[in-house]
Amino acid sequence: MRSFKTKLIEVALILFLTGRAFGAPDAWQLLPAAAVDGSGVFLGQLLNNPTSTVPLLLLAPAPRWGQTNIFTRQQVIELGRRQFPALDTTNWAGSAQISLTRRSRQLLDFQLTELLSAALQREYTRQRGELDVRLSRPWTPVETPDDELDLRLTELPTEGLLPNSMIGFELWAGKESVGSWRVEVQSKLWREVPVARSPLIRGQLLRDADIAMERRDVLTHHEAFINLSTADPTAELCENIPPGQAVLQHYLRLRPIIRRGQIVDAVYQDGTLRISLKVETLEEGAAGQIVRVRNPRTHHDLYGRIENEDTILITL
Repeated sequence: MRSFKTKLIEVALILFLTGRAFGAPDAWQLLPAAAVDGSGVFLGQLLNNPTSTVPLLLLAPAPRWGQTNIFTRQQVIELGRRQFPALDTTNWAGSAQISLTRRSRQLLDFQLTELLSAALQREYTRQRGELDVRLSRPWTPVETPDDELDLRLTELPTEGLLPNSMIGFELWAGKESVGSWRVEVQSKLWREVPVARSPLIRGQLLRDADIAMERRDVLTHHEAFINLSTADPTAELCENIPPGQAVLQHYLRLRPIIRRGQIVDAVYQDGTLRISLKVETLEEGAAGQIVRVRNPRTHHDLYGRIENEDTILITL
């Protein structure tokens, strides 16, 4: 048998939830209209000046964006009693029915550019740099649900994102489509890149070159920049670079250790068989590269891999 104390606690809880405890008003007044967000319709949102005595009851899903739902006072009471059967049905006043709409807010230009930047960074530029997007024309604020918005790209130029591009997108609030738009944007993609601070000369070792990292817009750059932290110490410049120009990967090559016209040892080995002869190099190259050489006696051309400054391993 339940104790008197347990019964007292249950009675107090019922009184608290029905709004008759702790100095709450005798009647709950239903509003004629209310706006809710996408999380749903809660009892406290439908009442005039609700107090802490109003139970947190989810009565119904939120109206769809752009729609209006109407509930009578009796329907509200019935929805509440489904969640809490002990809900008091005698302390109601106010409007005989309530109109429910979605709470809205205006989407301003700076909020749109933030959503666009995040979507383009995620879908297009990824880790290539920090994307900066600006609207080319003034944006007229639009009404959207007062919920978290998701921007989904629907149109990009076939050649990819450009400094000036027309972008199509849709806005979604959860599973609801808010609308679709097209806007013209100006874009820049910022990142730190290696730049020549003084004239760089063909044949100069990269480790001796006057290069510093600078923040540049690289949106229209599709070639790889050199990586100073991983560059081979024997790499050299293969063309002149003026001050202020970014240093691209194709400006580098490994410094040749064999020059064209040089006489070196060509070695062919197959098991215990080893043949060595003098050959003339027809190409310059670095260690490990394949170059063309010529036998001065037969004038036949051969190909070999450079082993060091004096030796080439013939490949057949």
